[in-house]
Amino acid sequence: MKMHRITTEQFLPIPLEKAWDFFSKPENLDELTPQDISFEILSSAEERTYSGQIIRYRIRPILNIPTSWVTEITHCVENQYFIDEQRFGPYKFWHHQHRFKSVDGGVVMSDVLHYALPFGFLGEFMGKLFIHKKVNEIFTYREGKLNQLFSIPQKKESVL
Repeated sequence: MKMHRITTEQFLPIPLEKAWDFFSKPENLDELTPQDISFEILSSAEERTYSGQIIRYRIRPILNIPTSWVTEITHCVENQYFIDEQRFGPYKFWHHQHRFKSVDGGVVMSDVLHYALPFGFLGEFMGKLFIHKKVNEIFTYREGKLNQLFSIPQKKESVL
């Protein structure tokens, strides 16, 4: 089984408590997910994140084909971190750490995602074709959406 890893870090100019308040509400995941995935939370959307929480989703990541996904929040320490792990779904393995650290002027949010694809060689081939790109696009979309939600100025490219 080949393990893939993505790490991201983003500064948000908001207090730690405000960041935690936003990210500890599963219902906000929909806003942070690209429209083409058709992300739908089926359970626990209205509950605050807690250890042991089971969240069911329906996504349509490929050709608009619906896929069920079930994750569990395995660890949660308020204002510090939470970890979600797939129990059933499209990946062979999914372990996603969300960490929050108060810094001057705001909070640094970091993610470490480890995932593995099903179906051996075929899964890895599909990963190279489009799955890894799609996973990275989700994080890129989320970064842009958070910049927009929390009024972070966008980087402007200079024209020479």
